[in-house]
Amino acid sequence: MADVFPTSDSPAPDRGTPQGGSAQQHRDAAPRAARVAVVTVSDTRTTETDTSGQYLMSELRAAGHDVVAYRIVKDDAVEIRSALVQFSREAQIVLSSGGTGITGRDVTVPVVESLLTKPIPGFGELFRMLSYQQVGGAAMLSRAVGGLCRGAVLFAMPGSLNAVKTAWEGILRDELPHLIFELERHGQPGVAATGAEPAPAEPAPTARVTLERLPLSPLPGGFPAAGTGGGAAAGLGRHKKGDGPL
Repeated sequence: MADVFPTSDSPAPDRGTPQGGSAQQHRDAAPRAARVAVVTVSDTRTTETDTSGQYLMSELRAAGHDVVAYRIVKDDAVEIRSALVQFSREAQIVLSSGGTGITGRDVTVPVVESLLTKPIPGFGELFRMLSYQQVGGAAMLSRAVGGLCRGAVLFAMPGSLNAVKTAWEGILRDELPHLIFELERHGQPGVAATGAEPAPAEPAPTARVTLERLPLSPLPGGFPAAGTGGGAAAGLGRHKKGDGPL
């Protein structure tokens, strides 16, 4: 039976993407800079105390990316959704931190999942794998999630600075250009090439219907005389007692 395990003389496995070409080739062909928006979900943080958001923006700028928007929102589903929808129209990448746990105030994940058109489950899987090496079984409490939202890629991370560093340094930092390449090389359904959503189509004109008044045809026995009441009995002749049921 042939040896199915690689040996020192075996060629290196092909780690190209299923669509053809290697990941490194795609990175080389990708744009160097991305438009990125940063969202921090917290009831208590301010711009001065938001260490996670400030860290992300500092790292993004150091890598040559363009930070196009930044906002701190409360742990409120409406506020979170509003920020994510707006930023997904302005940026290619949206990075959110906070609200991914299981407490009563953690509502980020269901909001994000309701917006995703193409989930990227590998992000959450990799994040929990890396977190397990640091915090053990507590990593299962993180519901970090990622995927495509309209014409952008959205990642939701836990709010702690350590968790954000894990996601950035272990997953996102080296893959942002690759993500942009994959996002835009074939376009996305319903999204214009520029990343902006297409304007809604003009409604089709409504056909105008004209009703023509037709002349009345006389009823059997003629029209009822004025004051006789009309109705079914008027034109058909009134029944006399003994004529039987109507």
